[in-house]
Amino acid sequence: MEAKIQIKAVWRPLSAGDIVSLVQVADKVHPDLPESDEVFAERARLFPQGCQGLFDETGEICGYIISHPIRNCEPPALNQLLGEIRPDADQYYIHDLAILPEFRGYGLANQCLHEILETVAERFATTGLVSVYGTGDFWGRYGFKTPVIDEVLEGKVQGYGDDAIYLERKNESWIYE
Repeated sequence: MEAKIQIKAVWRPLSAGDIVSLVQVADKVHPDLPESDEVFAERARLFPQGCQGLFDETGEICGYIISHPIRNCEPPALNQLLGEIRPDADQYYIHDLAILPEFRGYGLANQCLHEILETVAERFATTGLVSVYGTGDFWGRYGFKTPVIDEVLEGKVQGYGDDAIYLERKNESWIYE
């Protein structure tokens, strides 16, 4: 029987100095969905508790999550600055969760999502996201489903690619697996 290789990586808050490396990960994971350094830096500055980096044993970033509050079903368009976290924000939003392929399959995304969904996002009735690259089944394990959306939101979602879909979950009904 072959032993599974252990991957050692830890989630920690992002710093301003992590953004250049984070964008390099984003460019590898999402080559067709580029976003500027400024977009990631702004979100980490505006809502640091929802922005974490995944760091390997050498201290290199190998994944990240960017998340923050928004107005219900009003996510920003791709590569758009927020300006501020709106004081009337009433929904949590996962802007991006990305992990380099060689670090997938070890439960690292689950660790991060458990933390975000059970602490930060629980202050909001729902959490939304735009699923890309056919990841709907992955998000479904965390209670995300396709809601009815309006034309404005549909237009924003289309900016994330042909296979993009908007998903939402009720935070109070989430059961950690």
